[in-house]
Amino acid sequence: MKRRPTEKELLALKGTEVPVDHFLDLFGVRVRRPWNVHDIAQVLADAGLATFPDFATCGARDRVQITALATVGSSSSGQEEDGAVEEEPLPPGALPQRLRIGDLPSARGGVDCVPAGAPLSQATYLMRHRGHAQVPVVTATLVHGVVTWRSLALMYERGKDPTLDNAMQQDSLPVVDVRQEFFACLPMLMEQGYLLVRGEDGSLSGIVTNSHVVDRFESAARPFFLLGEIESLLRRWLGSRLTVDAIKAVQTNKRAEERTGRVEELMFGDYLRLLDGEQKKVAMAQQADLNWSALRCESLDRGQFVRHLERVKTIRNRIAHFDAKPLPADDMQELTAFTTLLRDYVN
Repeated sequence: MKRRPTEKELLALKGTEVPVDHFLDLFGVRVRRPWNVHDIAQVLADAGLATFPDFATCGARDRVQITALATVGSSSSGQEEDGAVEEEPLPPGALPQRLRIGDLPSARGGVDCVPAGAPLSQATYLMRHRGHAQVPVVTATLVHGVVTWRSLALMYERGKDPTLDNAMQQDSLPVVDVRQEFFACLPMLMEQGYLLVRGEDGSLSGIVTNSHVVDRFESAARPFFLLGEIESLLRRWLGSRLTVDAIKAVQTNKRAEERTGRVEELMFGDYLRLLDGEQKKVAMAQQADLNWSALRCESLDRGQFVRHLERVKTIRNRIAHFDAKPLPADDMQELTAFTTLLRDYVN
């Protein structure tokens, strides 16, 4: 790190949004390396700041927002720190801010092709028996055309001989690169119904259809909706049963005079501190016992509930960091099961 901005300079940026390369320029850094990323993160933390999304993992052309770093405990308020760091709240309706065609699994999942000059039956066999709606006709990296159900229908409507050449769509082929922005390619996808995707080496790496897009956005958006419902249900449940003082007791990231006791202002980790009876701090554990009793849920096993809530918090933090990979099925099951459980007790 070639230079170190002052805390005053950094705090002046709080609440602003800047391109990530401009942010790195503040530290005299052009390329992110493990050592300078660590140094920059430490300087930010010392100033009580963070970036959203994380400057260390976001795209080179992304913009980052300079935000407050919320921690459990604050040395400035005289509270004892326990070393835990709470995540920034998820923005309402947040989704990953950058998506390339190559981020869709099918874009890199390979594609069944037939060689130029092959009998038409090879293409129709793939379409009928493997469920393909499009079969490219290729020679090495050269795409001659694509056989689709529409192109087949046009061939027969026009009374042409049933050959591969006559059955191909050859004009205006929707070929894109894995590095292209997804949303820039959407008009072509909507018009053609599919996109042929070239990998970094120029060869066809996969194919993207409307159904692939629906699957990708379902896997990306559903966790956000589930987490939103989980937080809403937790706040409704806890807010209706717990006292203002009980809620204030876990707002340790604020000075005593700033604690409102409003359940809407709790961080996700605060829900655990409200209910976990095995905390290191005896007073907090005793208050958690009282809180659990106030919920009046005798049929619910407290230990299992708290462990499930901890797993949900871990999943939530992963999503908050905009992990590009789709959420694993086990994690989706955890979120779905916890949402269902809360619905039974809150609604």
